[in-house]
Amino acid sequence: MDATTEHSLQETFGRHTICFGCGPSNPDGLQIRSFPSESDADEVLAEWTPELKHQAFPGIMNGGIIGALMDCHSNWTAAWHLMRQRGAEKPPTTVTADFHVKMLKPTPIDGPVRLTARVVESTEDRATVDCLLSAGGVATATCRGTFVAVRPGHPAYDRW
Repeated sequence: MDATTEHSLQETFGRHTICFGCGPSNPDGLQIRSFPSESDADEVLAEWTPELKHQAFPGIMNGGIIGALMDCHSNWTAAWHLMRQRGAEKPPTTVTADFHVKMLKPTPIDGPVRLTARVVESTEDRATVDCLLSAGGVATATCRGTFVAVRPGHPAYDRW
């Protein structure tokens, strides 16, 4: 895995997070680990291995699991981008405003999947992210989402 650190963004900035998709403190969750790319400062990468319990039908990953992976990975990509854009020491807490997943092909569960995401548009408090999920080098799903940095008073504010 191409990464700038041995610790993921989630482990570095949100180790107590309980999110089902990306929370390191959720033992029943997916625990996706997102890493800034060493070769492209605007790209964030993740590799995740599905288990039999993540199937929709024999050998194929459930679409809801795919959505959760892409949502969480894209959200951390947005937070990382906004942190760097602001020159901050930690990322702002971001939440999903919207996301759209397009299934291109069935995603097999016989090996790891790779997520590649990058911000394609941003303002001071939000970022739009494109994400690609591939299995065995074949693109199986895409996602575009908008993620917003929340302010004090929001239930998710300062959760990491």
